[in-house]
Amino acid sequence: MRCSYCLFDLDGTLTQSEFGVGRSVRQALAHFGVTDVSDEELKKYIGPPLSHSFRYFAGFDERTTQEAIEIYRAVYNTEGYKEAPVYPGIFNALTKLREAGKRLAVVTSKPENIARSVLDHMKLTPHFDELFGPDESEADVGKEELILRALAHYRIEDDREQAVMIGDRKYDILGAKKAGVASIGVVYGYGSREELMQAGADHLAATPEELTEVILG
Repeated sequence: MRCSYCLFDLDGTLTQSEFGVGRSVRQALAHFGVTDVSDEELKKYIGPPLSHSFRYFAGFDERTTQEAIEIYRAVYNTEGYKEAPVYPGIFNALTKLREAGKRLAVVTSKPENIARSVLDHMKLTPHFDELFGPDESEADVGKEELILRALAHYRIEDDREQAVMIGDRKYDILGAKKAGVASIGVVYGYGSREELMQAGADHLAATPEELTEVILG
């Protein structure tokens, strides 16, 4: 691929975040009497902004959604963020990309401050030179906007072929298309192959090893 800048999603792409996210979402839902939620249903909350998830997956109104987000963050920001092991093969993949001269950044819908805590706790920080995420006060910031922030930071708005967005959900792929950059869907995360293909991923990678082959091949 002709790219110098690799933009990585966090949850489901670098880390297996289902454990901490699932526990935090479950506690937020339980506060409102929603207790019959399976582990598979909880995985839907990984990827989109929390405001979107609580509104569309739980059916909450705006006020309840904001309350649910506060409860979620009270749990996640304290302990939940620590429950996100790095996918096997990711550290090796990141090392290879950096050795090949690629610039690596994280582009995530998770609030930037807590995303930084995840990266620090999981020893991922040294592999990335930038992190782009919304402020906690920003609601419904989509991947397109975050990718555009990354392009502006690197001053490559006029040469978008230099960047590729890497993620596991349709939100990553659709955001990349809207921002005018290429995309790689990682099948090992929380989105299915069908979801990524329907969103229009330019490439698919079944493993972190295959991801490096797509980028460097």
